[in-house]
This record gives sequence, C-alpha cells and structure tokens, in this order.
Amino acid sequence: MHTPLRMFSTKRQHPVTLGVFSGLLRPRLVLINAVLAVGIFILLVVSITIGDYPITPHGVLDVFFGGGTRIERMVVLEWRAPRSVAAIIIGAALGLSGALTQSLTRNGLATPDILGITVGASAAAVTIIVLGSGTTSALIAWLTGVGIPIAAFLGAMLTATVIWIMSFQRKIDTFRLILTGIIVSALLQAYITWIMTRADINDATAATFWLNGSLNSASWSRISWLLWVLPVVILLLTWIAHQLRILVLGDDLARGLGNNVTASQFCLLVLSVLLAALAVAASGPIGFVAFVAPHISRTLSGLATPPLFGSMISGAFLLIFADLCAQTVFPKELPVGILTSAIGGVFLIYLLIRSNRKVNAS
Repeated sequence: MHTPLRMFSTKRQHPVTLGVFSGLLRPRLVLINAVLAVGIFILLVVSITIGDYPITPHGVLDVFFGGGTRIERMVVLEWRAPRSVAAIIIGAALGLSGALTQSLTRNGLATPDILGITVGASAAAVTIIVLGSGTTSALIAWLTGVGIPIAAFLGAMLTATVIWIMSFQRKIDTFRLILTGIIVSALLQAYITWIMTRADINDATAATFWLNGSLNSASWSRISWLLWVLPVVILLLTWIAHQLRILVLGDDLARGLGNNVTASQFCLLVLSVLLAALAVAASGPIGFVAFVAPHISRTLSGLATPPLFGSMISGAFLLIFADLCAQTVFPKELPVGILTSAIGGVFLIYLLIRSNRKVNAS
C-alpha cells in the first residue's frame, strides 16, 4: 500500500541541481519516458504518411531535414504535420493538466472534465455555432467574430473562475471543488442539450461534430498558443514542483513545512485550467486523455502520485496513437474523441476490477 511519504523515498533516485532548479532523477522513469518519446516520433512519422498523396516515411524524414520536393514539403509541413503535431501538443497538455488536478485533489478520478472546464468550453462553442448567425446579442456577435476556439477558451476560463469562487471558503476544500465542478458541469450540460434543441439541422450537425472532439481542422494557427504556453508552463512547474510534492502530503503537514497552501493550490490550478482550456479550444472536448494518461504514467513509474512530465509524455503518446487508429482502423474516419472516450471507459472498467481484486485480497 502506498503512503504519502513514499514519493520522497531516495531508493533508486539521484538528486540533481541545475541553477535554481532541483529535483530527483529516477532512472526507471527516464527510461520509460525515453521509450515513449521514441514511440511518439515513430507515430508522428507514420501518421504523416497517411493520406491521398503517397509519401514514404523516408520522404517525411527527408522533408524534416530540409529536403524533399516542393509538393512534398507542402503535403508534410502544411497539410499533415499540423494535425499530427496538434495530437502531440494537445495530448501533452491534457495529460499534464490531469496530473496536476489529480495530485492537487489527491483523487485519481479528478480531471478537468470533472471540474467542468471541458463543459464550459463546449457550452461557449455550441452557443456560437447555434446562435452565431443572425443574433441580436452584442456579446454573441463579438464571440462569433473572434472565432470558436477563442470563445471556447473564454468559456472554459469563465467556468473555472465561477467554480473557484463557489468552492473557496478561506481555503480550497478539494471535495467541495470536485462537487462544485460536477454541479456546474451538470447545469452546463443541460444548457447544451436545451440549446441543441433550438438548432437547425446544419448547426446541430456542426455542434455535434465539435462536441465529439476532432483533429480534422487542426492548423498551426489553432495550436500556436499551446506551442508556446506549454513550454512556459513546464518551466514554471520545474521551478515550483516541490510545492506540489509538499501539497500531496496534506494541507496540515504542508502548512507545518511553511507552505502557503492556498496560494500554491491557486497557482497550480490556474496552470491546470489554462492547459485544459487551450487544449479544448484547439480541438474540441477530447475525453479521458486527462484521466487515463496520469494513471498510465503512475503505473509504469511505480510512484504513488502521477509524475508530471511522465503524464505529459503519456498523454501525447495516447492521443497521437488514438488519432492514428481513428484514421486507419475503421472503414470511415472517426473523430478521435469518440475513440479516446471508448478507451477511457475500458480503462475505468479495468480500474474497477483491479480495485475489487485488492479489496477481496485484503
């Protein structure tokens, strides 16, 4: 059975200091992440070869290193690479966001989906899709003008702000935070259902497609924010990761060690919400990646809590693999969100069975 202090065990760990940054180097985790990173690169190359215009993996690598014909560079860099890179970046952002959420709440079922971030983005996007044309509302007209991705991002951030205000009472109660998120999610889901009944067939189809989560419309402009926000967040987390390790021990012990619990929780939750909001804005709600990736990384690493960088790598691998399957396995291409939801459902069943076995064994 894991204890909170297990994560600080020095067994097979090596302290590393680089300027103001310090941490523990775990060889097993480094090896796992390296293998997953190689797998991501292989999947990236393979996914770019898929399409009407034939191109070999060697041709893709040639373009990456500055070679190839003009049409090959156009196919690889402008048509196909944005989708594959989007899968990697969005998966990494969701995996990291899920790891932060689960670590902060000390609950393996907590994700940005549970906290209502995804539904908030969906509500804003569906509102724009259904009511955007011919509206008399200045707000909706403005959101329609800035585009669905930005509207979805603003909806996610507004929802997160409301949930934070409703759950904050001198300090953050993680149980109250999750419960508030579930309540807000239910209300927003009811709103989405209601507004879909008012939509015509074309708008309803477009809204349904967006709600399924898809990378079909991925472009460099859609993921440009994530391309620079994700590295910045990683640097910030490298600097304040020790705060998260202390928070995992519990609020009382963290305060005893001199940690400003409320401020640390707020900063880490803001980073988690920011990542999830940008990811959903770029692709629509892709379910269960933020839930499954931290569990995969924690299981592979053998740690008591999901490692942040490992969860990010696992999320990137999971989403680009799921997108590759969505394009090739089925007779007709599926939105990747449908496939990740199916994977997440199967994974939940696995966790339930494993939990029952542990209970019976004890």
